Amino acid sequence: MSDITTAPGETRPVLARLSVLDRWLPVWILAAMVAGLAVGRFVPGLAQALDAVQVGSVSVPIAVGLLVMMYPVLAKVRYTDTGHVLADRRLMITSLLLNWLIAPALMFVLAWTFLPDLPEYRTGLIIVGLARCIAMVLIWNELACGDREAAAVLVAINSVFQVVAFGALGWFYLQTLPSWLGLPTTSAQFSVATITASVLIFLGIPLLAGFLTRTIGEKVQGRDWYESRLLPKLGPFALYGLLFTIVVLFALQGHAIAERPLDVARIAVPLLSYFALTFFTGMVAGRLLGLGYPRTTTLAFTAAGNNFELAIAVAIATFGVTSGQALAGVVGPLIEVPVLVGLVYVALWARRYFPAIDPARSGTTRTPASP
Repeated sequence: MSDITTAPGETRPVLARLSVLDRWLPVWILAAMVAGLAVGRFVPGLAQALDAVQVGSVSVPIAVGLLVMMYPVLAKVRYTDTGHVLADRRLMITSLLLNWLIAPALMFVLAWTFLPDLPEYRTGLIIVGLARCIAMVLIWNELACGDREAAAVLVAINSVFQVVAFGALGWFYLQTLPSWLGLPTTSAQFSVATITASVLIFLGIPLLAGFLTRTIGEKVQGRDWYESRLLPKLGPFALYGLLFTIVVLFALQGHAIAERPLDVARIAVPLLSYFALTFFTGMVAGRLLGLGYPRTTTLAFTAAGNNFELAIAVAIATFGVTSGQALAGVVGPLIEVPVLVGLVYVALWARRYFPAIDPARSGTTRTPASP
């Protein structure tokens, strides 16, 4: 994924200025999904072999793919500019409300509305709604020309809240709230160690690597060299990591999807509703607050994305690898990936409806990166 700078007088749409490779990204993602499903279904023992390579509850192949995917994006972040993001109270407060109040409540409502007779799948979806995104959202934000400094700050805040609030929110949405409403309750114990490990691995490692790469690179060679010479070489690895992760995810679950297609379809309906509603809520909120396109896009994608690695790990550790809760967690990224790719293009199309804002006001001194 390469940076796009807008020359004076440049009027072509963003999509027209993408490289051929980037413009056909949905095709590569679809091909990766099909390839993963095919090898998972027709290569005997591959899914079991991939699933067996774990450290604790963390799948090593998925971890490798995510780390390769996230590192180039976090190496692009100008960490000295993040103070402007923290000073934007409208963005901070709105993001916290969307991620930790509105999104989990929405998933609770959708899960009970669409799966009232399937308690295992319903519980799995509620867990997905509690696991706020700290990984793939960086890719969707980058592709949609969002504010990468804002994305780095928001995912860091989400990671802190994830460790502190995940268990309490799980207790509230699975036990307390259903009890108040006269609905069946679900008992679940969430491992703080599992949640912390997810945050440290999927955000901590690439964040530290990206920060050190920029800090050392700028100190040794200067910012011009770093951004014009090094970053273009690192950028494509984000796409490679994304495609590899998708292949592994779909390979791991190809058998389950083929065996229970109707269950997958029922789980997909509330997920589709969830991703669309949270994304458009974020876009509308950002537009009404005058955040500008880059930060509005970041707000929308951080609200719509979910930490599927954590949701799957928690579901497996709590209910078992063959449980309905685990299947619901797995279906999450299988639906999220194509839907959020589509929403990237929706966001780029909607860019025309956002007025240009003063860089000093937005805290952004450059044109946001695109794929």
